[in-house]
Amino acid sequence: MKPVGNNSSDSSKDGEDNTKAKKLDLSKVKVEPLFEDFVDFDKFSESDFRVVKVKSCEEVPKSKKLLKFTLNDGSGKDRIILSGIKNYYSAEDLVGKTLLAITNLPPRKMMGEESCGMLLSAICEYDGEEVLNLIMLDSNIPAGSKIY
Repeated sequence: MKPVGNNSSDSSKDGEDNTKAKKLDLSKVKVEPLFEDFVDFDKFSESDFRVVKVKSCEEVPKSKKLLKFTLNDGSGKDRIILSGIKNYYSAEDLVGKTLLAITNLPPRKMMGEESCGMLLSAICEYDGEEVLNLIMLDSNIPAGSKIY
């Protein structure tokens, strides 16, 4: 299963897709309703959204869903984030990509590994099937850049 609109796993050296996304039939897209409750701005601003670069990515042994990412978050230390996206992406296709992460979530153990953050994705239903697209950013944005 691949993300919606991606017709190939080919990518260029700099981590950007060099394929054209196929046009979606929007009549087949279903999204979740928006939340009706508001989030206080101060509470929202406590989340630390950062640009991260994928240094390496591998499947987590014995897990049907998890990929283990080693990321450059601009701090000078590697950040490990585990994400349950193995059904949507192959690990090798994500190396070199520029992604968006929340970096100030408390560490969480999954399958014996500690995950320090969360990668952001867009999820919808397409033609009756759930699809997921990682939020991928321009490769020219430096690791560690803060998102406001």
